[in-house]
Amino acid sequence: MLYQIVEYQRATMAAFAIQSSRAFVNPLNPFSYLPGASDYSACWEMLSRVGTPCNEPTFSITSIQLRGRVVLVKETIFLDSPFCRLRRFAAVAAEHEAGQPSRSILLCAPLAGHHAVMLREVVESLLHDHIVYVTDWSNARNVPLSDGPFHLDDYVLYIKRFIHQIEAESLHVLAICQATVPTLAAVALLASEDEPTPRSLTLIGGPIDARRSPTAIGNLASRHSLQWFQRNLIHVVPAPYMGVGRQVCPSFVQVAGLAAAESSSLTTLYWDFCFSLARGDAELAHRHWQALETYSAVLDMAAEFYLDTISTVFQNFHLPLGTWQVQGHAVRPQDIRTTALLTIEGECDEISGCGQTHAAHDLCQGIALPGKRHVTVPRCGHYDLFSGPCWRTEVFPRICNMTRLGT
Repeated sequence: MLYQIVEYQRATMAAFAIQSSRAFVNPLNPFSYLPGASDYSACWEMLSRVGTPCNEPTFSITSIQLRGRVVLVKETIFLDSPFCRLRRFAAVAAEHEAGQPSRSILLCAPLAGHHAVMLREVVESLLHDHIVYVTDWSNARNVPLSDGPFHLDDYVLYIKRFIHQIEAESLHVLAICQATVPTLAAVALLASEDEPTPRSLTLIGGPIDARRSPTAIGNLASRHSLQWFQRNLIHVVPAPYMGVGRQVCPSFVQVAGLAAAESSSLTTLYWDFCFSLARGDAELAHRHWQALETYSAVLDMAAEFYLDTISTVFQNFHLPLGTWQVQGHAVRPQDIRTTALLTIEGECDEISGCGQTHAAHDLCQGIALPGKRHVTVPRCGHYDLFSGPCWRTEVFPRICNMTRLGT
């Protein structure tokens, strides 16, 4: 019922805000000539956009600057499954067509509320030297009940299947945030089954061992039972969405959490948009709105996946304790031997505390020391690990060094 109430409130607010915004710029309306009318119009315009449900966001990467020239980028759907589309991005350059393909890298996007487009800058950077495969996870409210449930184990099996399909022997894997846990599990299962594993595995800012330097997320999970999360954060998708009847952790819950955790960043983005719109700078306002849409592009998560993650990662610590089983198969990171390991953390990461990602080195005891590297980026927050100056100058070069050595 709460989901329906929120949807009704949002639709009502959007309709009212649109009319109010137009009224303050309508030359037939005397209020449009009052001082500050454009400011009022901009504020109502912002509210109308906030209240209007966003379409599925797209990467919109059509070209990149490669060695001083503009090169087109081709995007295709490599694999299509109910809960995930594996997208393939490749720069269409002459050397690629001549039989000299770039290195392949599988970018495992987190399923923690945001759409995969949050990693657009990561994809654009990687395209300079790689063919990039991206896990684009579906919004659970658009997945029919007939497609069944989606558990954390299913995420692991999806990654395992993708590595198989791309051919592990020539593949590098990069996992960010929440994705680090199921991705490490997928590679461990391949190793335990004596299947080929990727050349390298890079884990960035993820809760491999959430007991180390626990953050607000871990503390929240430890203070409440799984039943509390089920009772307070899980709701049923209403009509007219395709997933009507499916239990999810809704996007409006994600937005509330984002606003609480990153209030200053969101406030700045909204302010920049309103200010540009009030000044009549439509182009700048559009750019600010695109940044805001990317930052706040959130999705519904399947309830079983969300609750599995809380239990497995933040309450029972199954991965670091060696007690995790995926469909009856033990997850044994110590069986990984031929995959190089790189972990990258931010010194000021407010989502995954210091040491949580580097814990992977203790678990992957089968990898020889020359194949292990860990980096802590000074004065770097969580989102800085995959966007902005820290990503470009500190994180991305380390990833390229790892994939070049493993080629």
